[in-house]
Amino acid sequence: MNRNNNLYSKSVFFGAWLGGIFGGALGAATGVLSGMWSGVQFGALLGIILGVVTGALTGVLTVRTAGETGGVSTGAYSGMVFGAFLGLIFGIFIPESFRLSILALDIVILNVLVQGRFEAAVLVSFLLSALATAVGAWISGRNLKPRSLNPTA
Repeated sequence: MNRNNNLYSKSVFFGAWLGGIFGGALGAATGVLSGMWSGVQFGALLGIILGVVTGALTGVLTVRTAGETGGVSTGAYSGMVFGAFLGLIFGIFIPESFRLSILALDIVILNVLVQGRFEAAVLVSFLLSALATAVGAWISGRNLKPRSLNPTA
């Protein structure tokens, strides 16, 4: 039981760290669409916050589904489904005032991405799914214990 707790804590902290890095990069890249430095900064900050939360939760889920024997694909697919679901939940609760302030920038690509609540939720869902896929694959690959092909050794 102690080994499993150690695996959980190691995966949660590593997932949070990795999620913060990937989230900051994805957030900054999304913020570039605004064409303003403040948009890049806000996107990166929001990406780091959401990345840390998503990465930590993906770490827990990856240990639960993949453990030490599941492999990279199990972690990647677990992260993909979880990230899409979590992003959809976060995306549904985007404040209307925030969406309207983005629409006020009158940038065509941003207008398309946040036109309605559905479009905004799909964008957040996609971004967190990509983030959680990478985090889940990395964590499960890191936790994987290779099996012995020689049973007599």
